[in-house]
Amino acid sequence: MSSNGGPRDGSDDPTSFALQPPNPQAAVPHPGNPYATPSTAPTRVVPPRPAGPASTPAAPDPGTGRLIAGRYRLLAKLGHGGMGTVWRAQDETVDREVAVKEPRVPDHVPERERANAYERMRREARAAARLDHPAVVDVHDVAVVDDRPWIVMELVRGRSLGDVLQEGTLGVREAARIGLEVLGALEAAHAAGILHRDVKPDNVLLGRYDRVVLTDFGIAQIEGETNLTDTGGFVGSPEYIAPERVLGQRPGPASDLWSLGVVLYAATEGVSPFRRSNTPATLQSVLNAVPAAPATAQGPLAEVITGLLDKDPARRPDAARVRALLEAAANPPPPEPTRVLAPGPAPAAGGIRLGRKALAVLGGVVVAAVVAGYLVIADPFAGPLPKGWEKQELGKQAGMSLAVPAAFVRQERKDDWDGTNERFADPSGLVVVAVDRDVKKDDDKTSLTRDTVPDTAAAGAWADWDKLKDGEYSWNIAAEPAPKGEPRETLHQDRKAAENVIAYTTDDTQNPREREIHLVYYRADNGDMYRLWVDYPRTGYFADTGREIARTVIDNWEVDRL
Repeated sequence: MSSNGGPRDGSDDPTSFALQPPNPQAAVPHPGNPYATPSTAPTRVVPPRPAGPASTPAAPDPGTGRLIAGRYRLLAKLGHGGMGTVWRAQDETVDREVAVKEPRVPDHVPERERANAYERMRREARAAARLDHPAVVDVHDVAVVDDRPWIVMELVRGRSLGDVLQEGTLGVREAARIGLEVLGALEAAHAAGILHRDVKPDNVLLGRYDRVVLTDFGIAQIEGETNLTDTGGFVGSPEYIAPERVLGQRPGPASDLWSLGVVLYAATEGVSPFRRSNTPATLQSVLNAVPAAPATAQGPLAEVITGLLDKDPARRPDAARVRALLEAAANPPPPEPTRVLAPGPAPAAGGIRLGRKALAVLGGVVVAAVVAGYLVIADPFAGPLPKGWEKQELGKQAGMSLAVPAAFVRQERKDDWDGTNERFADPSGLVVVAVDRDVKKDDDKTSLTRDTVPDTAAAGAWADWDKLKDGEYSWNIAAEPAPKGEPRETLHQDRKAAENVIAYTTDDTQNPREREIHLVYYRADNGDMYRLWVDYPRTGYFADTGREIARTVIDNWEVDRL
């Protein structure tokens, strides 16, 4: 949770959360309790890949086992930055695990800056200790070792919101729920005369039992205390800093609320509205750029975001108004009773739709698409698509049509594209939908370099699975751990088909992710083989949503040629 507002991967990506494709070079969630530490560069803890039988155990971090202040035994690093390291430690006096923040200042730093860094940590402890709120981490102790302050805090096991947003956006209700908790922490801080000044996704920890914690009061401004900022400089993450702070004006509670508005925008829309390729450009955009209106966030949440991003702090809604709107977004009125539509007429000759029911994806947890409503269709041939979905006619060569959420975009076609395949993805690249068609009449059975179209859907599913296990298909799938899945025959509308659900890990050695592919095969009467697959996260916040999207896509897939 300790990165500043700079690029997460060192690139010039114009947004903080470009929500990487299935094989990204993205941040890896911190294990345990990644409390923020003052830092001048992004920091990520990369978990080790599973070790093989002959692997050498990783050496413990230097300092592991050290006893601090006679009672805090350092067990393992949780995260580190330019100015500090956070450890999981055992308080041997009361026998409980805690988080301990160790001050670490490079030797070349001038004495004045070193003293400021240590004072900033003491201020962080004082600021957090003054607040009695469940969304603020408890500070147990400040242990001074060799004139350096070590902050001892409760160990909150979880992930930062910044890490979660690397996997996808939040739905309206979840974003509003998190926003309410952060708002509560800010209200408690403001009532105590404290401005946080660094509200950003990396400083919002999502713990167990739905707990939300605002961390890192290291640059907080406490009423009545001297400002530690050097003359002519500022502290905080540029893309989340309010315009009045960029202009050098005296900040107030509205400045923290601006930052909360940017966080909510990034959490629901998948992009940070003011991030640019460098700090000066980012600050200029904070002063002048007007972000696009929220697309995913609708209703009260959109009103919160739009209001908080007003350049004039006097026109921003106050905390009470923000709370009322967030509560309305987090607890919307119950939906209208579910409609059950009577079966429609039999399908026209020459078409088949796979699936027995089409379920709308609930709008509470969407992935960069407005997928709202709750519609149950008793017959897949009756009634409209779920709200927020669109039918895509793929053309004569593909010989099929596909339904995807309206926000999904068609991917760029390669030079060798022949019209028999298409690919769609949500704007984040988190969920990918692809189809292709193998034309039987194009088989060249005399060629040794070309496979023939299998005689059945099940044979096609097994052929792909065998090649995948043998390494002939990479599909960005790591060899270890081995992918899991097994084709099975199934019936759709009384016609033979096959499917396979493949659980796999991406082959990105720096940031492996657990994902799932739901594949469906159908062989038409003319011998053509049609294949549909949906690729989505297997674990995390968006796994269930990915499966629901896959089911709805499959249920509404139409093959024109029988």
